[in-house]
Amino acid sequence: MNKQQLAAKIWAGANSLRGKVSANSYKDYMLGLIFYKYLSEKEENYLKDKLFFEDDDLKDLNEEDTKTVENCQKNIGYFIEYKNLFSFWKMPDTEKQKMFPDKDMTFTIATVRTSLSAFNRLIGVDYRKVYNGIFDTLEKGLDTLGTMDSDRTKAVSKLTDLINEIPTDGSQDYDVLGFIYEFLLKNFAANAGKAGEFYTPYEASTIMSEIIAHHLKDRKEISIYDPTSGSGSLLINIGKAVSKHMGEANKVKYFAQELIPETYNLTRMNLIMRDILPNNIIVRNGDTLSDDWPFFEDGSKEHMLKTYNPCFVDGCCSNPPYSQNWVNDDAAIDVRFKDYGVAPKSKADYAFLLHNLYHLKSDGIMTIVMPHGVLFRGGEEGKIRQNLIEKNNIETIIGLPANIFFGTGIPTIIMVLKKDRASSDVLFVDASKGFIKDGNKNRLQAKDVKKIVDTVLARNTSEEEKSYARLVAKDEIVKNEYNLNIPRYVDSSDKPEIWDIYASMFGGIPNSEIDELKDYWCAFPTLRNELFETKDIPYSNIKVEDIGNSIQKNADVIAFNTNYKNVLISFPNYLKEELVDNCQNVAIHKEETKLAEKLREVLSTTSLVNYYDAYQILDNSWNKITLDLELLQLEGFSALTLVDPNMVSKKNSKTKEIVEVQEGWVGHILPFDLIQEVYYKSSKEKLDSLVVDLADLESQKTTLLDSIDPVDKTELLKEDSEDIETKKLNAVIAKIKKELKKGAEYDEGSYEDIIIKINDVNTNISQCKKDIKALNTKLVEDTKAKIEGLSQEEALSLLVEKWIKPLVNELNGLSLSVIKNMEEKVIKLHEKYSTTYENVSNDIDSSKQKLTTMIDELNGNEFDIKGLKEFKKLLGGNKHE
Repeated sequence: MNKQQLAAKIWAGANSLRGKVSANSYKDYMLGLIFYKYLSEKEENYLKDKLFFEDDDLKDLNEEDTKTVENCQKNIGYFIEYKNLFSFWKMPDTEKQKMFPDKDMTFTIATVRTSLSAFNRLIGVDYRKVYNGIFDTLEKGLDTLGTMDSDRTKAVSKLTDLINEIPTDGSQDYDVLGFIYEFLLKNFAANAGKAGEFYTPYEASTIMSEIIAHHLKDRKEISIYDPTSGSGSLLINIGKAVSKHMGEANKVKYFAQELIPETYNLTRMNLIMRDILPNNIIVRNGDTLSDDWPFFEDGSKEHMLKTYNPCFVDGCCSNPPYSQNWVNDDAAIDVRFKDYGVAPKSKADYAFLLHNLYHLKSDGIMTIVMPHGVLFRGGEEGKIRQNLIEKNNIETIIGLPANIFFGTGIPTIIMVLKKDRASSDVLFVDASKGFIKDGNKNRLQAKDVKKIVDTVLARNTSEEEKSYARLVAKDEIVKNEYNLNIPRYVDSSDKPEIWDIYASMFGGIPNSEIDELKDYWCAFPTLRNELFETKDIPYSNIKVEDIGNSIQKNADVIAFNTNYKNVLISFPNYLKEELVDNCQNVAIHKEETKLAEKLREVLSTTSLVNYYDAYQILDNSWNKITLDLELLQLEGFSALTLVDPNMVSKKNSKTKEIVEVQEGWVGHILPFDLIQEVYYKSSKEKLDSLVVDLADLESQKTTLLDSIDPVDKTELLKEDSEDIETKKLNAVIAKIKKELKKGAEYDEGSYEDIIIKINDVNTNISQCKKDIKALNTKLVEDTKAKIEGLSQEEALSLLVEKWIKPLVNELNGLSLSVIKNMEEKVIKLHEKYSTTYENVSNDIDSSKQKLTTMIDELNGNEFDIKGLKEFKKLLGGNKHE
């Protein structure tokens, strides 16, 4: 199931429970029940794969089988007996009753309560810290599913029906729980509130993860730590990014701490569902600032002080709550803060940062999200900032767009720090303007993320990029009194538009402003002279009538487009070999990076085309391709010849409930539209033509209905409505047809004539709909049969059509976008000075003269005439008399 399908499922479930369950509770039920399903399936797979259980053996699985219970507790950490498994919950009650005829096996809310209680009781001793209390949030929330157990049973049945279709086997190349969490926060934003603080948006998380992963890529084993773990998404993304380099996911140890019990449980669920070994998960529910961890073992304060064994990690990441209050009474003697200073009670931002820094190994790296104010606020924070700079801990500061986090709209930054650095400079990146609007939030695009990460890793900034990033020496920062406010070092503000006074008065375009388009003149050496006529003074005039046409016909522009296409000419074949010919073996988690580097190499010989625009096109396509690759690698080539029922959500007219019903078929991987375009193009075009004809007929009918006199129309209207009632219209048509049979004649445009024409149009509409239905039915049947009968060669060629051709076509379009962009700039420059002050002045004088003449032609009483004379005087009209 891809993300789009999963989102549709979640939304359908939310709609079916709307008004019965709050948005925030719905999230907790969804995540808890999905996790329970995951644990159930994990146990079933373990029993079948390792203990060679058959399906019939599972039926005897119960607590009395102590040998199996102990084996499961030792190897997977828990035991769930057969009647408590999620798959048993979803079995038809009649089947369950046959297995256990002496017990009532009907699924109820009590079934869920009993199963969760049994799970807590049967956790393995060595796994208590991983699993203990993990379903507390879900258990506490069950009572809010309704006022009576019958209501709760109905609600939980709907939820489990939905969850039964959600994949939890780890085959998805994305964080399922994290995706659901973010989806629900985004779509229930009004109710998300502070819950948004517990989730770091994927794009920001990716930036932090890639920076850490690059630093740690050559290590054989690593440890990573998030002291404010929230949903656990940051840790998961870092682990995933590091694994791309290491090739071994189980060489990563995860440390996490979270204060809020609900999100502490979510962190554990998320880590466990990524199939991370329980021994690699060290998670604690506690206050990071008041109790340093790792490690304060549970126990008395005296015992904790004796057993204090600080853990130092390779990588640390966090998105702590912004500027919150904290108790800092004993902080001055705390080893985490003593060399830097103590953050003020009203703003704990630097306390979190110093906690992270303290727990880094000497060669470790950390990334942390902070509010923008930490860069320039004074007092104790200023002292801490000074110490961080003097000790060379700060490596990079990245300014992010405002309003990208859930729950807050304030501007934020990502800081990259190390405990020991050889250099003292600081890289400043102002990425605050690279985003798109996504609902009421801002969102970084893939190209924005890529550019940030590339800039941070390369750490060499060019003069052209000085408005985006700059490497700043420590001396300059010291001169600025340790103020790290990004605009002090990187000026990303838009240049104010300059108006040349001479050109504004006399016309012409300043050569200095034409020079600002120098990148284009370098790429197209003959174009400037073809467009502009030079003068003896430093001003030029446009000498062509049609700027766009002249640019398109320029020999250098034509050569540029041709050369660009030639540069890309080998890329489609490379993509085919990489993705289509090798689709069963593509390393999905590494492939996009490989393709991106190849694209960079291909475009390296071209000018003007922005690599990051090309990367965005690649990423957009890759997000679709990767979904197909997952299915192909999981199901084999046969997945290309499968069709699925097209399920749509509809409201049941009787029960008023949202239900799923089948409406035709869809390709499992290959879309019907593609098959029809390749194999049934004429039929598809005929169908499309009929659909256009139907729309035209409906429009004709609307026009005719609108032409009926309002008085006549009253007999056709629904009660208390301006809409036509079909039943009444048909009755009037029948009545007029009877009169026609008797020999009645009606004038053109009369009420009866219009009704007769409507009847004719209705006949045509009816026939058109029949034709559409018949042709569409046959086309769907033919398409379904074609997909199911595809040869492997045909199927793979269709993947080229689906994956590669659209991607390459979009990439080819980038050169045209460059030319269009240049055309708009030249036209804007021409229009800027095309109207001079003299033109405007003459227009004003002409308008005044016309108005004065009009005044002379006006008549009125004595006072009107006096007023008009004064108005004429103001216009300077006397001089025209």
